[in-house]
Amino acid sequence: MPFQLGLLNVHKEAGVTSRDIVNRVQRVIRPMKVGHAGTLDPMATGILLLCIGRATRLISTIQELPKEYIGEFRLGIRSDTDDITGELQISTCDGWPSKPEVQQLLPQFQGCIEQVPPQYSAVHVDGQRAYKRARAGEAIDIPARMVAVYELELTRFVPPDLTLRIRCSSGTYIRSIGRDIGERLGCGAVMTSLVRTAIGPFSIDEAVPSEWMQGADENRIANCLLPLKMAVRHLPGLVVDDRSRLDLTHGRMIDCPPHLQDELTVAVFDAADELVCLALPDSSERLKPKTVFASPD
Repeated sequence: MPFQLGLLNVHKEAGVTSRDIVNRVQRVIRPMKVGHAGTLDPMATGILLLCIGRATRLISTIQELPKEYIGEFRLGIRSDTDDITGELQISTCDGWPSKPEVQQLLPQFQGCIEQVPPQYSAVHVDGQRAYKRARAGEAIDIPARMVAVYELELTRFVPPDLTLRIRCSSGTYIRSIGRDIGERLGCGAVMTSLVRTAIGPFSIDEAVPSEWMQGADENRIANCLLPLKMAVRHLPGLVVDDRSRLDLTHGRMIDCPPHLQDELTVAVFDAADELVCLALPDSSERLKPKTVFASPD
């Protein structure tokens, strides 16, 4: 195997699942682990970030990064899935809203907001995925939950279609934003397309086309891998010497510098700028390794 761990920024095409993309890579590099850091629905395109080998230990950290989407919506339609793939119901409208009317609504959907996920979503309700219960014909009462929308911009409006650029936290349903805007306008709305354009520092402009994976071999995939440090740029960092690196990779604590003692998580690097581990400061002014990526050599 020409590599052991890394991140793969893939541009998923429409019509395939996130699991399909993982399986394409898994078949090439088996038995190396592969996981993704955030599902995209089959109709959605854009960044699907794959974690290779021990990088799968970074999945929960990557999922905390802000995400950016371009969503397209059509007014005057409602759907049981909140997008164009569901059972559609045409609404009656007394004319379309104006662009200023749409823009005036957007601040209501920014900041920390309560959002009800779609009926067809992966959230758990009473121990079962909501979409499974919805497919069985159940009407599900999904509780609202808090999400963060950092930026919300109307980039195009040609009634009945509008396009939004959305930068948000993990767990935000873009379909729900479009649905709720449509309800506030009194005409309903469904999402017609979705592109994830960024996850933290990872951009769609630098993503590898997922179709390319079908003919890739180990070397081609290895040449596209990105370093783990890209996923932890938002965390405070610490560079350690070889002795401290060895201690951390064997699960032993090291002294924590004073300026890091109040941090929640610290990204620890070796002299070669490789990510050694994520570590937690404790009350004894020590750093305890939480998630180790480097080999104990």
